[in-house]
Amino acid sequence: QVQLVESGGGLVQAGGSLRLSCAASGTIFMINSMGWYRQSPGLQRDLVATVTSGGDTNYSDSVKGRFTISRDNAKKAVYLQMNSLNPEDTGLYYCKMIVRTTERRNEFQYWGQGTQVTVTS
Repeated sequence: QVQLVESGGGLVQAGGSLRLSCAASGTIFMINSMGWYRQSPGLQRDLVATVTSGGDTNYSDSVKGRFTISRDNAKKAVYLQMNSLNPEDTGLYYCKMIVRTTERRNEFQYWGQGTQVTVTS
C-alpha cells in the first residue's frame, strides 16, 4: 500500500508565498510522474503542475511564472513553491504520484488527502 501525505497549506495574504510538500511511503519500486492538482469549491479538480521522472515540468497557464514544482527522488517527495499568490489560487491542493510498487507490477496513481490553501485579498 502507498500513502501520500501533504503538508504546507495555510492562510496567506495576496502576494504572499507558501511551499507545499508531499511525501510517499509504503511499498514503492519506482515513482514516475508526480503532480499537484487544485480543487476549488464547486469546481472540478484541475492540474496545477507536474514533473516527470526525468525532470520535465508542466504548468497550468494560470500559475506559470509564479509556481515551481520540484521533486526529491531519494525522499520520494514532491514540492510546490507558490509565489505571488492571489485569491484565485484558493483551493484544496492534492498531490498525485504514478507509482510502480514492484518491478513486475503495473503503475497505479495515488492521491494525497489534500491540503487547504486560502489566499485573502
